[in-house]
Amino acid sequence: MQRRTLVGGLAAIGTGLLGRAPALAQPAAFPNRPIRMVVPFAPGGGVDAVGRAVAQRLSERLGVPVVVENRSGASGTIGGQVVQTSAPDGYTLLFSASTHVMARQVLRRSPYDPLTDFTPIAQLGSAPLLLILSPNRPQTSITDIVADARRNPGQWTFGASALGSAGHLATILFLKLAGLDLVVAPYRGTAPALTDVAAGNVQMMIDPVLALLPLVQSGGVKGVAITSSARSPLAPNVPTAAEAGMPGLEFATWYGLWAPRHLPESIGTLLNVHLAEIMREPATVERFTALGLEPVYAATEAFQRFITADVTRNSELLRSANFQLE
Repeated sequence: MQRRTLVGGLAAIGTGLLGRAPALAQPAAFPNRPIRMVVPFAPGGGVDAVGRAVAQRLSERLGVPVVVENRSGASGTIGGQVVQTSAPDGYTLLFSASTHVMARQVLRRSPYDPLTDFTPIAQLGSAPLLLILSPNRPQTSITDIVADARRNPGQWTFGASALGSAGHLATILFLKLAGLDLVVAPYRGTAPALTDVAAGNVQMMIDPVLALLPLVQSGGVKGVAITSSARSPLAPNVPTAAEAGMPGLEFATWYGLWAPRHLPESIGTLLNVHLAEIMREPATVERFTALGLEPVYAATEAFQRFITADVTRNSELLRSANFQLE
């Protein structure tokens, strides 16, 4: 009798514990700890500047730190792989530019497929590009540059912040329109490439306005042309590419946020709720405008459609220029 009572009591306790188990196993609400935002380029470049602006506001809204981690190299794929191999729990995110989606089009051994191995969360801004020139070169327009490069092609090299970046693709378009075949040297981000242009180690570079304009304004490099149909209010003295001698050189970069594949839809939705509000805030609009960006916003499905169209267009540009995979 006593034994049956003891067994019955244990069974009752076990049943009670089992009844409480689901509640104990429930995951804590997202987010409840710091979020890591990987920027796959060196500090000081355009992607880094925009990523930090977004991280700050996202941190304030979510109530947890959003820590930017720069992991540069291999045209953005070193940082991209850090995110791709992370748990899809929302605590590791990738902030990058249009460069990210072009990895398989420019690298022979891309470690991932950017279109299938990530969850696109949102597009966050776009910006025109700027063509700059080393200060020790006498040319002042695209017409002058092209004329001299045709006579002395060995004396001209383009720097590129990364293979597949908007600046790299715009450089390919420049060379195609000019009928030139010049060396294009890839770097580990905008900052080291810009340093070499200023020093005269490479002669030209095309990259987003926000990253290059400060050195143009200080006289460290020459601002030759902007790759948009109208002049930028931030640099009204810099002509458009058409005005500088190359109609058709119109190109823009864009920025976005990704997570590893299989991110729970609820986390993506929560992030988009906050990002949509952030991109509408007057302070964000003012900040983006000051950086030379248009505060464009597109949530997951619209962002995915935009990416598909962008990759299709840029892949055709690479094919038309007979680009060889690196």
